[in-house]
Amino acid sequence: MRIGELADTVGVSVRALRYYEEQGLLASHRTPRGQRIYPPAAVDRVELIQQLYAAGLPSRAILELLPCVDAGVRTPGSMARLAAERDRIDRQITGLLATRDRLDAVIAIAGDATHPCAHKLNVSA
Repeated sequence: MRIGELADTVGVSVRALRYYEEQGLLASHRTPRGQRIYPPAAVDRVELIQQLYAAGLPSRAILELLPCVDAGVRTPGSMARLAAERDRIDRQITGLLATRDRLDAVIAIAGDATHPCAHKLNVSA
């Protein structure tokens, strides 16, 4: 598939796909006219890259971890890195859940016009 088709399929910009290639995260081959062509597996690859970026991994870390995904290459170092990233993500999730709980409490107070703090939140009944 061409670069525009891949971008549309996964919902990323063409510029992002070019960046992934520059970083060595994604590969294409070129037609004689110079157009990038991606294999069908590129959809899953880009979705994984997007997930890892969303989880806070930089491109260098993603590049280091992709052999684990691609070829099942598992070294003690790569397994330690995967475990460390998973633990970091778990801490983020815990923090996000705590933040959501606090927001829920504020929303509950804001929705209760009789609560003593509701006036401090500029809530009108």
